[in-house]
Amino acid sequence: MHNQKMFDWNDLTYFLAVAREGSSLAAARALRVNQSTVHRRLVELEKRLGCPLVERRPSGYRLTDCGKELQPYAERVEQAASALARHAATFDKGMTGTVRLTCSTAIAYRLTRSELLDKFHKSYPGIKIELLMTDRVLDLSRSEADVALRGGDAREEVLVGKKIADVPWAVYASRSYLGRNGNPRSPEDLQSHCIIEFTDDLAALKAARWLSSKAPQARISGQASNVPSVLLAVKSGAGLAPLPTPLADLDQDLVQVIGPIPELDYPIYLLTHRDLRKIPRIAAFFQYCLDRLRPVLTGAQSRKTS
Repeated sequence: MHNQKMFDWNDLTYFLAVAREGSSLAAARALRVNQSTVHRRLVELEKRLGCPLVERRPSGYRLTDCGKELQPYAERVEQAASALARHAATFDKGMTGTVRLTCSTAIAYRLTRSELLDKFHKSYPGIKIELLMTDRVLDLSRSEADVALRGGDAREEVLVGKKIADVPWAVYASRSYLGRNGNPRSPEDLQSHCIIEFTDDLAALKAARWLSSKAPQARISGQASNVPSVLLAVKSGAGLAPLPTPLADLDQDLVQVIGPIPELDYPIYLLTHRDLRKIPRIAAFFQYCLDRLRPVLTGAQSRKTS
């Protein structure tokens, strides 16, 4: 080993992506590079380290014993590099540059329909807000984003932030569906209607559990794994489903038939890494959101102006 050329630290990024994603294709998508690049850099890393890191199988990649032992070391290098980059960023005291905001597609749609970002850009013309619209939880510790709007419980100790809204949910149907099937008057009436089932990560939402408890015998006419897909299924007339009212109320084809239901309120947190909070442009955007974002997320702004 001591006679071999030192490996390229950047290649650890490809190794960790393959370890986490399970395939070179998924790793390439996560890193936004070509699959051939992932494969080439992984082979080079194995050559420099002198041991195989992964076993290539038809179903994907699996770490070898060597890969499993080295993964924690690679992760510590990644963490140290990210910490160095975050600390170096705090030296920038200017009010120019980009702030990357990650949020779900549903929240992003709400933001783009409001004037919130336009007003921020007018107040801070040197700062550009880049929306990262994804239902995947991006890692702020690994610099995948600067600020996050995230639903559910906030548990990461390295993040700082505040709950800024409890988003109300209600049951919706399309006008065409109600014309064919009538209007449910209570949660108990849902048993005799068609419903859209929440799947994958969405199945853990309070709204999903509430729907299955109130209508366990209802006919499932569709399934969806994200909120925009649920909305489209309801809009198509396939069935009923709970939806966040700030999003669903924007669509004139949808009718709120039950609710809002207080027990389905969904908390939204504004979060950033504690190191990034020291960067002036990020601090400015963070405080701007704390002061102005709640009405946009809860729909109070729309109800006030409608």
